[in-house]
Parts: sequence; C-alpha cells; structure tokens
Amino acid sequence: MDLETFLAQNLVFTIQEARNALGIEKNSSSLANLLAYHLRKGHIIRISKGLYYTIPRGGDPKTYPTDPYLIAGKMAPDSILAYHTSLGFHGKLHSLRTDFIYITQKKVKPSFIFRDTSFKGIAIPKKTLVNPSFGVEIVEYQGCKIRVTTLERTFVDILDRPALINNWEEIWRSLESIEYVDLQQVLTYAKILNNVATYARIAFFLDQHREMLGLTEENLLPFDAFKPTSPCYLDRHNKEPNQLIARWNLIVPKSLLQKTWEEPHENF
Repeated sequence: MDLETFLAQNLVFTIQEARNALGIEKNSSSLANLLAYHLRKGHIIRISKGLYYTIPRGGDPKTYPTDPYLIAGKMAPDSILAYHTSLGFHGKLHSLRTDFIYITQKKVKPSFIFRDTSFKGIAIPKKTLVNPSFGVEIVEYQGCKIRVTTLERTFVDILDRPALINNWEEIWRSLESIEYVDLQQVLTYAKILNNVATYARIAFFLDQHREMLGLTEENLLPFDAFKPTSPCYLDRHNKEPNQLIARWNLIVPKSLLQKTWEEPHENF
C-alpha cells in the first residue's frame, strides 16, 4: 500500500498505523519525509504529536471541519470514548460540549486544545481492569473503528463520577433521554466499581424514572442489597437544601427532586 491509498482509507491516523500499513521500519526517515510533503501540500494536518487528520482534495486545511469523536478515539492505542463523550456519541447528551473525554490503560497524555475543542485522557478505573472490555463496544464510524462505552456502562460511569459533568440538571436531562437500559448489565458493572454511593445514585434514578424505563418494584429489588448502610450524599459539595430518600439512604438536593429547571406549564 502507498501513502496516497492509506490516506484515502483513513480519515484520522497515527504514525504507527501508517508505518504498519506501509511496512516502513521505525528507524526509517521515509515516512517522516512523506508526511512532511503531504503537510506542505495541505493533504493532512497535525492534530498532536504522532496524530494526523486527512483533508480531502480541494479542502482547506485551515478550515476543513474535523470530527472530535474520531480524534478522541485515536488519542491512545486503546482509547475508549467515555462519560459525557460517550453520551454524546450515542446521541444522548442534552447540551453540546467542547470537551471530549477518552479513557486508557496507557500513560495519560496531558490535556490539549485543538480548534477550541479540548481532549482529556483519564485512566481507566483500576477496579475495571479485572475485565477491561466489559461495557465496551467497537463501532464503525466515518470509516474508522473506534471504541466506546455502552449506554449501560456510560449510565453507571456518569453517576459514579458526576463531577466530570458537574451539573446535575445536565446529568438528569441527558440520562432521561435513554429509553432503555439492560438492568443486569447496569448491576454487573456497578458491582465491578463497588461504590455504595454509586449504587444509591443508580437506584434512585431508576426509581424516579420507573414509568419512563418501564420498571417495576421487582426490577429494583436487587439494588436493595447494595444500598448504603448509613446516609450518603448524591453530591456532598452541593450547598442547597437536601432531603433524605430513605429507600436508598441517599441525601438529594431538593432542586433535583423538584426539577426546578423545568418551566412551569402555561395556559394558553
């Protein structure tokens, strides 16, 4: 394969991927020379060290739109789109964001900004390393294969680390756009993380959205075995008035219970 063919087949790529596809040895300077030529011609642009984006012929390399999901999916050899980036990829994020998150087992690179979009790597939670592929799917996207967490894992991850969004209205509105979750997958992944506060947040959300998700009391019973033995906070940093939800031993901001962000109904 020559580089022209490789570029036609790869919208975003790493130097290592190009080297493997072209059969070029690591110590050879030929690939660097080829990439330098195509950079000058505007056929590719450099996203970060070792990562490039292909610009279709006739496209302006200064303004041609780049896909941040593709970039995040190539930030590490094992990069996985996760948290709110996964929600966005699945079409479930309430508001558009300009920060993209990927998780990796490799050394986390410093966050960086490209064209007003930030990319942040996060180490895969250590507890998930016993089964690192759980809740991860490989999908075809824009001609590339990228890894992304499933909706079930994303649902749990968001409630496990809500500070990554840091806005409960955004979290609630986003999760409310999920029409269906496999409860067994949710519970299995929650057990892997094994965080009592996360169990309580999950159970509380499911309980609050029984009708939306088509759940019954029987569906929620398995979560009773994992609820906190003493009250814990949905968000311990929240200074608003709170209310204890005894069923799940969870202290929840009243504004979340009342969904104060919803506009009142008007009579016309």
